[in-house]
Amino acid sequence: MELSNRPGEPTPSLGPEKTSVAGGLMPLLAAAREKLKNKDLPAALALYESILANASDRSDVLMTISADLGTNGYVQEIIELLAPRYDVEKHGAPAGINLLQAYLVTRNAEAAQHLLDLLFSLGRPELEARLVGFSNAVSELFISETEAENTAEPGKKISLVSISKPIWFYGVEALAPLLWTRPSGKLRRVAFAQCAMLGLENSVVSAAQSESLTGQLCRGLPLWLAETFSYSAGYAPVAAIGTFDNDYAVFPMEWTAENLRQLNDSTDGGLDYVVTGTLRNRNDDFELSMRIWEVKKFRELKTFSARWTPTSGDSALLLLQEQLCKYMEWTALPAPAQEIYSIPASPLTYILSLGAALSFFLSDKGVLAASQQPTDLTALLRAAQSNPANSTAQFMLIAGLLRLPDLGRAQEPAAFLHAQGWLTSPAAQSCQISDLQAKFN
Repeated sequence: MELSNRPGEPTPSLGPEKTSVAGGLMPLLAAAREKLKNKDLPAALALYESILANASDRSDVLMTISADLGTNGYVQEIIELLAPRYDVEKHGAPAGINLLQAYLVTRNAEAAQHLLDLLFSLGRPELEARLVGFSNAVSELFISETEAENTAEPGKKISLVSISKPIWFYGVEALAPLLWTRPSGKLRRVAFAQCAMLGLENSVVSAAQSESLTGQLCRGLPLWLAETFSYSAGYAPVAAIGTFDNDYAVFPMEWTAENLRQLNDSTDGGLDYVVTGTLRNRNDDFELSMRIWEVKKFRELKTFSARWTPTSGDSALLLLQEQLCKYMEWTALPAPAQEIYSIPASPLTYILSLGAALSFFLSDKGVLAASQQPTDLTALLRAAQSNPANSTAQFMLIAGLLRLPDLGRAQEPAAFLHAQGWLTSPAAQSCQISDLQAKFN
């Protein structure tokens, strides 16, 4: 959410003609800004109310207040303060654009459309291109809200599960603790949220939808990206997955600002960034969109997209990963992590195996019903076979094999033989996993 200070028109000065508030407006606005920086929202709002009681007709005052609130992440408060006072003829475009963006972030499509119509009525050619962009965003919001209404299931409360380590590491950490360690130093905290599944036609969000190929990808994608950044020197990532009633949740619309705030508040130490996504499947023609949000200012930084068919998924996903890592300045951890992590040659099979590994893990922990366990290790074995040079794909299969006895499941010979063979390879020897190898001798 990029808030306007002077988008296309000069800002009137805070001159002496409107300083009836004791001490003048500028010191009060500065004091309120300082309160926001110190997370004292009630004190800032009290100052704003006193300012607006005397200067609500000034466009520069509304623009400054909305910009300061948005910069500090208080989007709903922009609406509460500005909406009752904003007049497009009196206040012009800057404050209106800030209010419009607040409506979009909070997914209030009707209010956004009404305000957008008013801004268009100003007839400002220099704002035309920007307003057209907002018009497209409002249209997308109406579409997603319609889909959500058609798929909503009342009475369901979604819980978020945060995965802070590579999902396969939870199965081997006792035997091979050096396979992953959290990097040291000042780390940027990023959450990769479960992707929303767009285009659902059923009136009820069901477990069958969550277990579809699209549903598996919606969970596997954030796990894949979180794992990628867990091997970066500058990040502390988590993957956020939704569950309800011992089942997976399905998000029929993209995460809202309130969802992001809840995720941030429930994360120890808070977050710097959240990456959200939407995935749509039209006859196996997939469309993925991912947005990077800066949590402090609750603004969108960048959007990435990918599109693929069953034969082009790997190349499209590898390109998406490359673009995302480049934008977020991903840097590799030093050895021995360099010997563990590598980019999978077939990310599509790898992503699906991450989703299967998650189901084994969460059912073992009682978060999911036992019926949510995959029937076998096929997805994990396929990923290991499709990515022979990728150590983490092999460890994912090994973790699955180690978990089977705890789940009361019989060993699977094909998967066991593959793991046993890889553990004797030169690649495995370099990982210093003798305790793990002993389990398969």
